[in-house]
Amino acid sequence: FVIDDELAVLPLARRSIKVDTVPWDRPGVDWRQYALVVVRSTWDYPKHSQQFLGVLEEIERLGVRLENGSEIARWNMQKTYLRDLAARGIEIVPTFWRDRLAAGELVPLFDELRSREGVIKPVVGTNAQGAWRLDAARARELAPEVEAFFAERPLMMQPFERGIVEEGEFSMMYLNGTHSHSILKAPKAGDFRVQEEYGSEIRLIEPEPALLAAGNAAIAAIGQKLLYARADFVRSDDTFRVMELELVEPSLYLRIDPGAPDRFADAVAALLA
Repeated sequence: FVIDDELAVLPLARRSIKVDTVPWDRPGVDWRQYALVVVRSTWDYPKHSQQFLGVLEEIERLGVRLENGSEIARWNMQKTYLRDLAARGIEIVPTFWRDRLAAGELVPLFDELRSREGVIKPVVGTNAQGAWRLDAARARELAPEVEAFFAERPLMMQPFERGIVEEGEFSMMYLNGTHSHSILKAPKAGDFRVQEEYGSEIRLIEPEPALLAAGNAAIAAIGQKLLYARADFVRSDDTFRVMELELVEPSLYLRIDPGAPDRFADAVAALLA
């Protein structure tokens, strides 16, 4: 993992904002000493989701401003938020949802997908953990393993978007509701995972008008202005589909754009003004 949050510390200091880095699960923290608590790289939270949410709610109960807040975190931690986006007119990758998989259910589900390839992954999860890319043969071959993994886990299954391997995934960073910077993450040869820990290539891009419009629409559909948000897209023919909205603890790739740390600091300062 690459954590570049510290790149914002000096720009914040220049704006007379002092930063403490505090593990979310450290006992005995007096959160009331802070004017603002910003959730950042809490990447272990899926294993302790209720404890994590409890800490966020306690911070808010103490009257401390939290960004992003517990309500948005609870919504975003379950990938079923994509259904809400679709209901609000945002184009997402077509998705099947199931509460679990029993023995013998994977292959019929794959057939129902009506696609040569599909991806199955947990409804709660990060960094492509528990994700399988399947064609019909692999669905039959891996059925016992996949069905065992999802025996007690909610899951989602989507057609595999060829744009991911042919071009990559677009990630658009927003600060206080305004577009800051965008990147393209291209998986390494033979892989479909775009996370940097799997060897993807990452580069700064200027989003074309259609992508910027899609990003702005997805962020507006959240219904509230957030300190930070990341919207991930894949190109599909002549449109862009939402892959994920990352609102809890996304990497904001501050190191990719030289101006991004200052824009993040400005966004924080605007909240505290």
